[in-house]
Amino acid sequence: KRYDKHNNGYYLQNWGFFDDNRTIFIMSMPIASIHESVALSNRFMIYVGSAALVLGAVFMYFAGKRITSPILSLAALSERMSELDFDARYTADSQDEIGVLGRSMNTLSEKLKETIGALKTANNELQQDIEEKIRIDEARRDFIANVSHELKTPIALIQGYAEGLTEGMAEDPESRDYYCEVIMDEAGKMNKMVKQLLTLTALEFGNDKPVIEQFDLTGLIHGVLSSASILLQQKEAEVEFEPSGPVMVWADEFKIEEVITNYLNNAMNHLNGKRKIKIRLEKHENEVTVFVFNTGNHIPEEDLDKLWTKFYKVDKAHTREYGGSGIGLSIVKAIMDSHHKACGVRNAEEGVEFWFTLDCSL
Repeated sequence: KRYDKHNNGYYLQNWGFFDDNRTIFIMSMPIASIHESVALSNRFMIYVGSAALVLGAVFMYFAGKRITSPILSLAALSERMSELDFDARYTADSQDEIGVLGRSMNTLSEKLKETIGALKTANNELQQDIEEKIRIDEARRDFIANVSHELKTPIALIQGYAEGLTEGMAEDPESRDYYCEVIMDEAGKMNKMVKQLLTLTALEFGNDKPVIEQFDLTGLIHGVLSSASILLQQKEAEVEFEPSGPVMVWADEFKIEEVITNYLNNAMNHLNGKRKIKIRLEKHENEVTVFVFNTGNHIPEEDLDKLWTKFYKVDKAHTREYGGSGIGLSIVKAIMDSHHKACGVRNAEEGVEFWFTLDCSL
């Protein structure tokens, strides 16, 4: 390196001999040109390196996203499956290992969905069976308790009056007749209740299927009212029934007669106020509804749906004021269920109204 005063600059010089050791060569290069070349090279490397870095970053981003996106999709799918969401599916159609894994997870999800669905169905059926068994056990206990309660009083009365007759407490004919009447009356009540229980059991187990035939509903109601005329007079009941004419219906005439009789007896037993019973028919297309209304006290709303339960009485003390056993309305419900028709009760103005429906002729 030497300084040239004439050019006012530094030079790199290289000198030596050729192979003949006689010829001298001298090479000189200004340092400024070398600096310019280095600077140019550095700028070129910076530009090229920056462009390569940007392009490489973009390439790596998209390449990484292409690789990680299916993996993240599988991770999200597995998380949804862990939360029992089996509607999630892997939707990519790639043929690589990730695609195979995704389709395998779809198959697994479908099989898990079917298996868990079957388990839930079996569990629900088992739960229903358990609840049904509990309900039957409770019904059996209630049935035994109610039958025992209903039979206890008449059996005690029969036993007491029979012992009185045996011990000669009723020496005059009038007292003996009274004792015998009480025994016969209580025995009749027990006999009636047993028959009702047998009828209800046959209906509930489908052993007493209705015989469907066509008959005049108006004539049937008139016959029931005629048979109960003495009881209606004793109850001082005013009956109102004014049909417009014959109403032909399809049902079991004997069983529908029992329904109307039970409704009428229930109305007589709970008469109050104006002591009025009103029977009316409403016809709608191919169905007729029979309403039996009686004046009296309203039934508490919470008890309306329970009236159809065996031995259920609004009177929680189960007193013998009306002489009913609480089976009549259960028989009504069983008869209407066997006909696949509806029945019900509602509180009306000044009283209570029971109803049931039947198919009628067009």
